[in-house]
Amino acid sequence: LRTADAAGVHAVIAPKDRAVGLTPVACKVASGAAETVPFIQVTNLSRTLRQLREACGLWVVGMAGEAEQSLYQTDLSGGLVMVMGGEEKGMRRLVREQCDLLLSVPMRGTVESLNVSVATAVGLFEAVRQRG
Repeated sequence: LRTADAAGVHAVIAPKDRAVGLTPVACKVASGAAETVPFIQVTNLSRTLRQLREACGLWVVGMAGEAEQSLYQTDLSGGLVMVMGGEEKGMRRLVREQCDLLLSVPMRGTVESLNVSVATAVGLFEAVRQRG
């Protein structure tokens, strides 16, 4: 939430099932961002993504380590929803299918992936950089 606030995100959307909600510890770690960034839990994330695309005209961009298209070679200056998967299993199939694009962070070292919070920050701040 703190990273989302710093990047000017309008809301964080998470699934209700099989996900931890906004706990007191998470609120404390967010350093006030839990009060400024709406945290919305939805029953059907795939349907919510489709509705955001259709009703608001947003691009749905999924971050996936195996994606061939680089985050840095993609125009992120318009309205978008950035989808992040779980650290172990990634995005669920139906959520992945709602993505207009799948993007990756180019990895130059020996590790294969970043943790989800770091990958989120990289993605969000590339969008911020592109928007000037």
